[in-house]
Amino acid sequence: MESYDHARVEAKWRRIWEQRGDYRTPLDDFDQSFYNLMMFPYPSAEGLHVGHIIPFAGGDIFGRWRRLHGDNVFEPMGFDAFGIHSENYALKIGEHPAVVMRRAVNNFRENQLKRIGSMFDWDHEVNTAAPSFYRWTQWLFVQLFKAGL
Repeated sequence: MESYDHARVEAKWRRIWEQRGDYRTPLDDFDQSFYNLMMFPYPSAEGLHVGHIIPFAGGDIFGRWRRLHGDNVFEPMGFDAFGIHSENYALKIGEHPAVVMRRAVNNFRENQLKRIGSMFDWDHEVNTAAPSFYRWTQWLFVQLFKAGL
């Protein structure tokens, strides 16, 4: 009996799905839209663990069910890449936190999250450490401070 080369088969289908744009979501189609947001993982040097994957699987199954019933499902993924843990780890190994987080995010995305086969729309990836993201969280906190809240 021939052995099953799962790594080759899975890589083949991931390439096909990506080329076809199966998980890209047209954001201008609001007739039957469903926003399926899952918790953004916190990138670390250790990588993802089963505690990340289990809730992603459940959320992804629900999103696929909605898609099968005709909904335009937007399932973005992102990374909660700010935090004292990240900064302390970077200082411990003598690298800039931005460099460490870029490497961790790339590892999570390319070597882990894409390989589980979820229908994340990577065209709309969120990264809390990106200036285009945190400028708005900083602005919001300034507004709250000015309002005395």
